[in-house]
Amino acid sequence: VQLQASGGGLVQAGGSLRLSCAVSGLAFSDWHMGWFRQAPGKEREFVAAIDWSGGTTNYADAVKGRFTISRNNAEKAVYLQMASLKPEDAAVYYCAARWRYSVNIPSIQRGYDYWGQGTEVTVSS
Repeated sequence: VQLQASGGGLVQAGGSLRLSCAVSGLAFSDWHMGWFRQAPGKEREFVAAIDWSGGTTNYADAVKGRFTISRNNAEKAVYLQMASLKPEDAAVYYCAARWRYSVNIPSIQRGYDYWGQGTEVTVSS
């Protein structure tokens, strides 16, 4: 199983970035997907999640209205469109997979079985 996150980089405050996560080795439509982030010196935190069908999404309050999570089951990929970026959004962003029949809520990290390696987002003020 491999989750390959990409799309990070340096962006000015107020700018946009689109993160991608390519998944292999899983029956992708059997897995909910999530994005988490970890800033230096801080714990990893929930950012957004999307259910297996793409019909239900969840967001952390800090990113609601600015970030959009989406997925393409045919391409086995999940995306995070980030807009109006703030310096506090700077972090390493991780994608993760949670089994479709998991009883855990989307924001709980322990509910995710597979994690990508992370892609770094830097936001300059």
